[in-house]
Amino acid sequence: MSSKKTGKFRGSLASRLTFWYAAVFTLFSAVAFALFYLFFTSVIRTRIDQDLSVQAGEFATVLKTRGTDALKRVAILEAQAFGEKKIFIRLLGVTGDVFSSSNMSYWRDIRIHRQAIRRLVSGEHQVFETVILPHRNENIRVLYRRIGSGIYLQLGHSMAPYTRFLKVFKMVFVVTMGGIALLATFIGWFMARRALSGVTAVTRTARQIADGALQQRVPVKAAGDEIDQMAITFNRMLDRIEALITGIREMGDNIAHDLRSPITRIRGLAEITLTTKTDMDDYRQMAASTIEECDRLLDMITTMLLISRSRAGAAQLDLKKVGLAALVNGACDLFQPLAEDKAIILSHELPATEIYLSGDIKLLQRMIANLMDNAVKYTPAGGRITISLKTSPDENRALIVFRDTGTGISAQDLPHIFNRFYRGDRSRSQIGAGLGLSLSRAVARAHGGDIIVQSQPGRGSVFTVTLPLGKQNDVSATERPGSARA
Repeated sequence: MSSKKTGKFRGSLASRLTFWYAAVFTLFSAVAFALFYLFFTSVIRTRIDQDLSVQAGEFATVLKTRGTDALKRVAILEAQAFGEKKIFIRLLGVTGDVFSSSNMSYWRDIRIHRQAIRRLVSGEHQVFETVILPHRNENIRVLYRRIGSGIYLQLGHSMAPYTRFLKVFKMVFVVTMGGIALLATFIGWFMARRALSGVTAVTRTARQIADGALQQRVPVKAAGDEIDQMAITFNRMLDRIEALITGIREMGDNIAHDLRSPITRIRGLAEITLTTKTDMDDYRQMAASTIEECDRLLDMITTMLLISRSRAGAAQLDLKKVGLAALVNGACDLFQPLAEDKAIILSHELPATEIYLSGDIKLLQRMIANLMDNAVKYTPAGGRITISLKTSPDENRALIVFRDTGTGISAQDLPHIFNRFYRGDRSRSQIGAGLGLSLSRAVARAHGGDIIVQSQPGRGSVFTVTLPLGKQNDVSATERPGSARA
């Protein structure tokens, strides 16, 4: 492995997780082994102490029932029976002097702890101590006990068998801990790589997208864990980014197409006036036409900016308490003369009580005006337009329904009518830039609602605006407009 790859592995999150998992697992295993070792040594020491206490009790009984001489004989026989390299026995006086003992040739290095004798004299029942013989790598457990008047017993027991067992245990512990550390490292690496596989997929997808592959998505597994949730969220973000980029591209193409005509008209009018006209009135007419075309361009640009801000959630809404019934009634009054000019019956159905919501009155006026203008524009003479206002069955939403008997919308055009600059074949003969419906939906969504449409060619269309009502009584300012502004 190269130094570059090694450094990359050391600095990766997977390597750090592997290290910490292996370290923590090994540490806890070592603590568990250490506790077991301490527990086992404690059990061994307790068992030896119990055996020494039992033997000391037997010696005390012999002394009490049979005398000192019998005690000496029993002590020697006891030492010979167990083995002179396993136990030793000393009988001591008050000053710690030995007046009888087993064969001490093997135990000559064992001294008499006079402090233990003093503790027995002061009243303690028995005293234990562990004597370590470094040159023989052996531990001896020693008991001091008063067994008669002025007679004290020093009884020692070799811990060599247990010491050998503990030595083997330590060797097994070292080997086992090494294996555990390797196993923990492997398991930690496997778990870290498995846990971070989703992050790796996100990183790989992000690199592919950075290289221009916008259609790439992070694979989502069926685990439903946090990694899957991150992948789903990341894919939604990618869908949103791709939709925005596609929209920007389409909008750029549409702007280039729709701005070409007014700019061409302005240039053509100016060129004709400069080359063929000499009267000052002609120049005034050219200036007036230029101003009119510029106003159209400015209105188009302003509308596009408003749509973009609303869709991005960056529009600054001037929220006030707005009465929708008054808003719809004012819009109907505004469009009534236009409908009468086309011999269209325009009517509205309003509830008995006002419906209030918190919204931007200017944007809501423009949304309603755009939808009504759209209905009037595509409803032929003798047709009918009905605007109704009501609340949803759960009374959480307001519904504004625009129903007309116009030309309708074809099935292939229906999914695209809310796109900016989109104009179906039937609308090519009508004046407009194709921004009205897109702006209306953007305004509705900026208020937390939406617009849905149902249409059949030749039978008319139904546009339904849904707006959430919420807790409108908390809004202090109240707007009851008398008219809508197109």
